Amino acid sequence: MSFSKKYFLIIISLLFSCFVFAQTDSANKKATLILPLITKSIETDWSLGLATVFTFKISSKDTIARTSNVELIGLYSLKEQFVAVINGNQYFKNEKFILNEQISYSSFPDKFWGIGNNTKASAEEPYTFQQYFIFAHLMKNLGNHFFVGGIIEHQNVLKVNYIPGGLFDQENIIGRNGYRTVGLGISFTNDTRNHAFTPSKGRFAQLFLTSNRQSWGSSFNFFSLVADYRQYISFANKNVLAFQVYSLNGFGDEIPLRNLGSLGGANSMRGYYSGRYRDKKLFVLQTEYRLPIYKRIGAVGFASLGNVGNNFSEITNSEIKYSYGGGIRFALNKKENLNLRIDYGIGKGMNNGLYFQIGEAF
Repeated sequence: MSFSKKYFLIIISLLFSCFVFAQTDSANKKATLILPLITKSIETDWSLGLATVFTFKISSKDTIARTSNVELIGLYSLKEQFVAVINGNQYFKNEKFILNEQISYSSFPDKFWGIGNNTKASAEEPYTFQQYFIFAHLMKNLGNHFFVGGIIEHQNVLKVNYIPGGLFDQENIIGRNGYRTVGLGISFTNDTRNHAFTPSKGRFAQLFLTSNRQSWGSSFNFFSLVADYRQYISFANKNVLAFQVYSLNGFGDEIPLRNLGSLGGANSMRGYYSGRYRDKKLFVLQTEYRLPIYKRIGAVGFASLGNVGNNFSEITNSEIKYSYGGGIRFALNKKENLNLRIDYGIGKGMNNGLYFQIGEAF
């Protein structure tokens, strides 16, 4: 596709996505957005679909709890990928409890380069899979923005098709014939962000500990520890500087492919294909500067550092990956800070890509 045609499609897509059906009930603090979607990422190319976003207050008289939301998204890509997702964040009265959930189905042609942080671009192999995923996370407010929570997670990966005798067989990849995981976990969270969609101030610090056991119905025994820290600093004229430090740590001899740390994607290390590098451990540091330009339009600049490895010494002693880029924002819902974003990320080597998404990266 030529340069001019590509960016012509971006402009048309932006205009198309602005035709939004919006219904607002101010008295009960409820709103519904229904919008056609044209999205793009390295993994999917162009995708067509529909999104419905419900925003509401569980108690209309509650002045403490943030606005709750439920998103329903269906997408079909030019690469014959289909994804259907339900995402939600519900803030109960006075935020005594918070519920996060995700239910998704995906049928996905994907790419694989092997395990480790030094895999070669020339090793790329295609494969396909189907996946059902259910995640529920209920948090209890302990006071002063601290929460303790319980996690239930279920993943079913099936109909995996790969090249016989290729990387999947050569590296004896765990889960290459399909698998099921059933995980139970606990979380500790400190959340002072002022908005769920696009925070402009506050912090978010969370620690997940999740165990998958065969005695619970999982195909493998393994343990995961995830640490996620985000900070948002607001300046004059609504400029925002955002930071994120993210670490995923897998423990066990049998961690299946799609539960390994995965570097890249639309929300982290933009510019790298999601899963370009995979291993038991993942570490990413990213920052983003957000500034308003005119009315509903804004701009961002971002940069990231990250790596994967079998252990922390592999992460620190091997060549660190980097990415950087910029983008524009269009406010679909100014009151709830829900943005349409267009980002272009550039990574080391030949890694780069365009992202056309709803919501901020972090």
